[in-house]
Amino acid sequence: MTISYKNTVKHTLKPSLHPYLNGAWTPNFDELTATDLEVIGTIPSDIDGVYIRNTENPVHEAIGHYHPFDGDGMLHAMVFKDGKVEYRNRFVRTKGFDAEQEAGEAIWAGIANNPKKSKRPGWGAQGYLKDASSTDVVVHAGQVLSTFWQCGDGYRLDPFTLEQHGAERWTPLDGISAHPKVDERSGEMLFFNYSTYPPYQHYGVVDSDNKLVHYTPVPTPGPRLPHDMAFTENYSILVDLPMFWNPTLLEQGKYHAEYHPELPTRFAILPRYGTAGDAIWFEASPTYVLHWMNAYEDGDEIILDGYFQDDPDPAPLPGLPPAAGKMMANIDLCSLKTRLHRWRFNLKTGEVKEQHLDERALEFGTFNQRYAGIKSRYLYSVWNEPGMFLFSGMVKHDLETGDSWELPFGEQRYGSEAPFAPRINAKDEDDGYLVSFITDMKADRSECVLIDAKDIEAGPVCRIILPHRISSGTHATWADGQSIRAYQNP
Repeated sequence: MTISYKNTVKHTLKPSLHPYLNGAWTPNFDELTATDLEVIGTIPSDIDGVYIRNTENPVHEAIGHYHPFDGDGMLHAMVFKDGKVEYRNRFVRTKGFDAEQEAGEAIWAGIANNPKKSKRPGWGAQGYLKDASSTDVVVHAGQVLSTFWQCGDGYRLDPFTLEQHGAERWTPLDGISAHPKVDERSGEMLFFNYSTYPPYQHYGVVDSDNKLVHYTPVPTPGPRLPHDMAFTENYSILVDLPMFWNPTLLEQGKYHAEYHPELPTRFAILPRYGTAGDAIWFEASPTYVLHWMNAYEDGDEIILDGYFQDDPDPAPLPGLPPAAGKMMANIDLCSLKTRLHRWRFNLKTGEVKEQHLDERALEFGTFNQRYAGIKSRYLYSVWNEPGMFLFSGMVKHDLETGDSWELPFGEQRYGSEAPFAPRINAKDEDDGYLVSFITDMKADRSECVLIDAKDIEAGPVCRIILPHRISSGTHATWADGQSIRAYQNP
C-alpha cells in the first residue's frame, strides 16, 4: 500500500461510550490518499467509475446530546479503472466546518438539543443547525454534490480527487434537501427543500450544465419533514407526511417531531416543469417514509416503491436512558418496522392502491440508475443490526417474479448502502456489481467489496483492504467514469 497524502484534522472529541461515537461508528480524523491496496481476489477490469459514501463524522465535543445525524460530512471514495483502484477520504469543508476549525470547538447544538445552546445562527430549513453536508451524495454534471437532510447549501467536489469547490452557487435561500435525484438520461437533477415558514416547500430542476432552470413553491399545510422524492419520465413526486414538528413547541423555538396517525400520507404528482397548480394530490395510508426507490408510468398509473414504516413512532429501546432509547429506536429499522411497499396512483380516477412487497425490516435500497424513472426489475435493500443503525446484510428483489436472495455480511461485519455499478458494455439490468464498504470489527479493519449483482449469494468478487478502519455512515452513490470525464474534458 502506498499513501501519497495524509492530513490529520484538528479535533477535540474525547473517547466515549456513546453508541454512535465508538465501535463501528468511531470517527476518523485522518484524510488519506492510498494506492496499491491489498486485494483479496481480483478487481474486475470491466468496471470504470467512482463509489462515494458520505459519513457523519464529528470532530468536536457536542454541545449537549450528540445525535449521529449531527456529525460533519466526510466523503470516502474508491476510483476504479482498468482493474486498479485508488482510495481517498476528505471532510467536506462546509462553512460550519471551517468556522468550528477556526474556533477549535463546536459552535452549533445538534438536532436533539435546545437551539438556544448554539453560539451562532445556523442554516437551512430550521435556521439553527450547522449545515454539515453529511447526509447524501450524488454526482451531477461531472461533480460531486453533498447535501444535508435538514436543507443547506450543497457542496461541490471533484469525484476523482475530492478537491473542494465550495458551496453551490445556485442554491436557493431555503437550501437543498438531501436526496436530489439525477436523471441519467436527461442529465437533469431534481431537488426539493422545506422550511418552517410559508410556503414550507419548494421544488426545482437543474439542467445538465448545472444551471437552475425551474424553481417553484409546492405548498403544504404547515411545516413538514419530507426526506426524499421520486420521479418518472414526465413527473416528479413530492410528499406531505404525517410526521412533523409540534406547531406549539415550534413557536417556542423547540423542534419536536410528532406522528399524527389520524392524517393521511399525501403525494403531490406534478409535471417535471410544473407548478403547484399542476399538481395532483393523492391520499394514502398514514406512515413515514425515509427513502423512495424507483417510480415509473404504466398507462394511467404511476407506480412508486419505497419503505413504509409500520411504526413511525416506536417505543424507546429497553435498557437505555429514555432519551438515548428513543433516539436509537427512531433510527432502528427493526423498531420502525420498515417494509418494502408499493403505491399505485391512477392519474385519471384519483384511486390509490398499495401493498407491502416484503415483510422483512429493510431499507436503504438501491437500483440500476440507468432505469431511474422507467420500469425496473431489480432492487437491492439492506437490513440492520437490531437496535443499532448498522447494516448486517443485503437482499436482492426480483420485482417481476417476487423472488429474493440474501447475503449476510458476517458476524460483526457492517456494510454501507450499496449502489449498483453497471459493467462496461452491460447487456441487461442486473449486469454489474454492488459496491459497499464493510467494517469488520473482529479484524479491526474496513474493506471495499464488489458483489456480482446477478449472484449476490456468492459473496464478494473481491475485497479491497482500506488503509484505516472507517466510521459507519448513511448514503452512497456510483458514477460512471466515462460520463465524468466527458463533463470534465468536453
